[in-house]
Amino acid sequence: MNRTNRRALTVAIGASALWLAVGPAWAHGDVVPQAVATDGLEPLAADAWLDENPYRGNRQAIEIGASAYGQNCARCHGLDAVSGGIAPDLRELGPEYDDYFIGKVRSGVQRNGMTYMPAFEGVLDQEAMWAIRAYLDKRHYEYNDKDPAALYEQAEGRG
Repeated sequence: MNRTNRRALTVAIGASALWLAVGPAWAHGDVVPQAVATDGLEPLAADAWLDENPYRGNRQAIEIGASAYGQNCARCHGLDAVSGGIAPDLRELGPEYDDYFIGKVRSGVQRNGMTYMPAFEGVLDQEAMWAIRAYLDKRHYEYNDKDPAALYEQAEGRG
C-alpha cells in the first residue's frame, strides 16, 4: 500500500471513529417538544402538581401517553421505551419513581451547562406528562413479565 492510500485509510478510520463517538449526541438533534391532546382525561389542577400518577392503569391515558411518548421521548429513550443506550431505559422506573419522573420531565436534565433533556413544563400540561407516565407504567409491567391486566384493574378499582 502506498503512502497516499495509507493516509486515506487512516483518515477514513479516524473519521469513522469520530462519528461513532459523537454521532449519538448529534442524533438528539435540535428537537422541539410537541404538544399533546389530552381530551377525555380527567382534568388536573394547573397550579397544583401531583407527585403520584393519577392515571395509572387508565387505558385512555395509556393510549394518549403512547402517542405522546412517540412524539416527545422516543428519539432519545427509544421506541416502545426500549433504550438504545443514549438515555435511561424508562421501563425500569416502577411506580415508586413517580415524583422523580415528574420532576425530570417538568425541569429537564442539565449537567455541566449542557441540556441532556429539555424541560417540558410550559409545553406539556400535567395531564400529558402523567399520560406518558401511564404508558411507561404499562411498559414497566411488560418489561417485568407482569400481566398489564393487573394494572388496568387498579384503575378500574379507583374509578
